[in-house]
Amino acid sequence: MTDKLIIFDTTLRDGEQSPGASMTKDEKIRIAKALEKLRVDVIEAGFPIASQGDFEAVQAVANVIKDSTVCGLARALDKDIDRAAEAVKGANSTRIHTFIATSPIHMQEKLRMSPEQVLEQAIRSVKRARQYTDNVEFSPEDAGRSDTDFLCRIIEAVIDAGAGTINIPDTVGYTLPAHFGQLIAELRSRIPNSDKAIFSVHCHNDLGLAVANSLAAVINGARQVECTINGLGERAGNAALEEVVMAVRTRQDVFPCHTELDTTQIVNCSRLVSSITGFPVQPNKAIVGANAFAHEAGIHQDGVLKHRQTYEIMRAEDVGWRANRMVLGKHSGRNAFRNHLQEMGIDLNSEEELNAAFARFKALADKKHEIYDDDLQAIVSDTLTTEHEQLKLVALKVCSETGETPHANITLSMNDGTEKSVAASGSGPVDATFKAIETLVNSESNLLVYSVNNVTDGTDAIGEVGVRLEKDGRIVNGQGADTDIVIASAKAYLNALNKIFTPLDRKHPQIMP
Repeated sequence: MTDKLIIFDTTLRDGEQSPGASMTKDEKIRIAKALEKLRVDVIEAGFPIASQGDFEAVQAVANVIKDSTVCGLARALDKDIDRAAEAVKGANSTRIHTFIATSPIHMQEKLRMSPEQVLEQAIRSVKRARQYTDNVEFSPEDAGRSDTDFLCRIIEAVIDAGAGTINIPDTVGYTLPAHFGQLIAELRSRIPNSDKAIFSVHCHNDLGLAVANSLAAVINGARQVECTINGLGERAGNAALEEVVMAVRTRQDVFPCHTELDTTQIVNCSRLVSSITGFPVQPNKAIVGANAFAHEAGIHQDGVLKHRQTYEIMRAEDVGWRANRMVLGKHSGRNAFRNHLQEMGIDLNSEEELNAAFARFKALADKKHEIYDDDLQAIVSDTLTTEHEQLKLVALKVCSETGETPHANITLSMNDGTEKSVAASGSGPVDATFKAIETLVNSESNLLVYSVNNVTDGTDAIGEVGVRLEKDGRIVNGQGADTDIVIASAKAYLNALNKIFTPLDRKHPQIMP
């Protein structure tokens, strides 16, 4: 028997810190349920002290998740720990994850604290967290650039104080696999009470080495990996859950451990996170990219046809790829629609949401002869994204012809419930549409990114549009889906504007007061 490798997913916390990736409470619940179906061991649901909205989102996740441990992040401060404990207390299994920086540059320049002060505060925070739960995790932030002797001192002390998991973060993506693996081995061998805690790692991808560093740590004794779906996260992102899990599963000749995840749910989770955050998955992304199991070269195709393992080290079905043509059509009923969504891992919260999604499915079925699971994912995400927005698209008419300036006529339902219409011209139909919206809304925001991705193949495919807006330093992503790209663009722009107009009061977990 091999050891169990604990998978700690921080998509809802560190993943959400990607610029523009903020999620609503309902969106966090949807992703948390998908992670639970994936059988993730620990779900870090957020940073409860950051804002009232963050607290309520973590609390909501804790109240609905039954099988996974729900974790709240807290700085090494009493108020943070108390708030995290309150947020997660509704879960069947709870964890408090507290941290304080230990690298010289962080202690001197950010915390303005001496090593002895940091040590004292770490011990106090772990003891306080233990008053609420016996499942306490401690992280020495920026461990990859910390003095090893000091790391040994502080880790030994917090284990004595009651920390059962010690997480070693490569906070800035600085380490290399050989160095990081050696660090884990050295800490485990030098710290006298290291056998009383599980060692964990949390690696960032600034040098493209997050997964490699995580796996090097596992080989050297780490038995928890902190990761995110699609590698989402600050800056260049975190270690990608799907890559870590499948590497361990595929190379059991190397790794003396295993995970208990249902890997067939990986693709569904990937699509859900991508659609909610607006971060598309690149086609050549390992495991979950559209080309991950595609073979173009004739030699490769010939080999796979003769024996799959000549060029495939994993089965596509094992991570959730499947023939995704839907057997439902425009004559299918609501129950069949609901059951198929559940098979895809999509659980809608109310009959109203089901009815809205079903209505869009029927409308799409009148336009497209073949409906795919990817189409359904886009339909549901688009439905839930726009259902409760204040700015809504009522009508749109565009005209674009050779030699003429494109123009758009648009009608919006405004924040006060009234409808307003306007016409505008632009360099293209999308530009004209965005200018028309701005004429009515006057958001004074800057368009940073505009992207279009086809959900499925064919000229009748649903198109997903992503829009990134910036205003006063705040960045948001907007998404929209439709078989008409211009309409999808309008939906995406309005989705982003609705986020811009929603107040956001939150703290970054790396900022100490």
